[in-house]
Amino acid sequence: MSKPTEVAGKSKQPDERHRSGLRVMLDALYLWSGYIAAFFLIVIFLLMMGLALGRPLGFNIPSGDDFTAWSLVAMAFFGLAHTFKRGEMIRVGLLLERLDGAARRRTELLTLAVALVAISYFAWQFGVLTHDSWRFNDISQGVVSVPLWIPQAIGTVGLIILVIALLDEIVHIARGNAPSYDRAPPATPDEFVDRVASGGGV
Repeated sequence: MSKPTEVAGKSKQPDERHRSGLRVMLDALYLWSGYIAAFFLIVIFLLMMGLALGRPLGFNIPSGDDFTAWSLVAMAFFGLAHTFKRGEMIRVGLLLERLDGAARRRTELLTLAVALVAISYFAWQFGVLTHDSWRFNDISQGVVSVPLWIPQAIGTVGLIILVIALLDEIVHIARGNAPSYDRAPPATPDEFVDRVASGGGV
């Protein structure tokens, strides 16, 4: 009688390891997308400082404005999934805060489903735009000629990662878990001040 139990116990382990491995991969994806967004934020700072200091000193960064704009796109789009999963994205919870239990879970799933459809459509259209730019060999009009599909592809990838994060969250909540982005309200005024000072959501 003990062997079937042992076999049954072993049969669950690969599935648990698979889920754990997938969870690690997804969390790493969101984390590294945040790192990439932070990297481009630093690039924006360096470009803007170079442009501001270069003009009075008599030197200029070729197509500096273009590279700054493309870095801004990369920072914004790569930061979406990380910001969403960390609960730092601005959310209007006037309705959700008045619900509880199953009603709140169903409403969370509904809003996430609407967001998934909208962002998936946006990502698809962005991908179509990127493909068309590559197909027609669209080039930027600045001093430095850059194929436009390159910065557009960065935006497409960022949106795809956000789609993955939304789908991940839908599955997470559908299994009965609390939303990963739903942070408990600060218990004390000091905790509230600490969250604001650290740039975290409240």
